[in-house]
Amino acid sequence: MAAGTGTAGSGSGTDEAALGYEQARDELIEVVRRLEAGGTSLEESLALWERGEELAKVCRRRLEGARARLDASLAAERAAEEAEGAEGGPGDEE
Repeated sequence: MAAGTGTAGSGSGTDEAALGYEQARDELIEVVRRLEAGGTSLEESLALWERGEELAKVCRRRLEGARARLDASLAAERAAEEAEGAEGGPGDEE
């Protein structure tokens, strides 16, 4: 996999914003694999670690955004159901 070969400087804010969750997750997995395998210089290991931290933040933001969208959708659905229930009057559904 070509992902994960970047250095700490390769993860600019623009690049991170363009990364989807799956892309960031896959690159993070590759970074972790390379760190666990060892055999890299201290500088490269630090760059990989920093990139991993950036990718983890991207994943966390994407997941938080997905959670917010899901919560908003569920709240809208509940509000619509409550509005329907209030309009229908007592005993309409029974």
